[in-house]
Amino acid sequence: MNRPQTLRISEIFYSLQGETSRIGLPTVFVRLTGCPLRCTYCDSKYAYSGGQAMAVDAVLAEVAQYTPTYVCVTGGEPLAQAAVHALLARLADAGYSVSLETSGALPVDAVDERISRIVDIKTPGSGEMVQNRWENLSLLNAQDEIKFVLCDRADYEWARGVLRERGLEKIAPVSFSPVWETLPPVDLANWVLEDRLPVRVQVQLHKILWGDRPGV
Repeated sequence: MNRPQTLRISEIFYSLQGETSRIGLPTVFVRLTGCPLRCTYCDSKYAYSGGQAMAVDAVLAEVAQYTPTYVCVTGGEPLAQAAVHALLARLADAGYSVSLETSGALPVDAVDERISRIVDIKTPGSGEMVQNRWENLSLLNAQDEIKFVLCDRADYEWARGVLRERGLEKIAPVSFSPVWETLPPVDLANWVLEDRLPVRVQVQLHKILWGDRPGV
């Protein structure tokens, strides 16, 4: 008899999507525990450890209580748990519009094709640039998204170079997001306008509304 697949879950909550092209949409978030990276600006350090073991069926049942249209699977790093692929497929089977937020350090090739993959490119300021799995970029398409989180002007210039050298906007939509505490959003907005970059400038809506805390 097969044992049910389980995941370690940090939290499941209902809120507005604060980032990506789905910003502002009511969304159920499933945050998985654990991450192999330690980015300098991480705002979910509480998800590095702890959480509770939940069967995929139990996760689906809790998500269903909110009767959502949109579900976001995030972390930590959700791809660090093998059973996340079963969860993603089951969520898509249930008819939800599903996005996956991943650090870009792990392969995305096994992710169900119905899922929108939000893939980070880590900047020098993150402290984890060496973890970028560049081969992931060739797997992305227009339903996916590429995200840079920027700490300062140096990060911006580095990201601008990567954008131009690799033609990222031709692969998938690209967003530049400022680190909440260190880069004023208006500065980033002005730089993008000055350079006429084909990217979305994004702030974290949930932090504007409710502050920097879990469960939002």
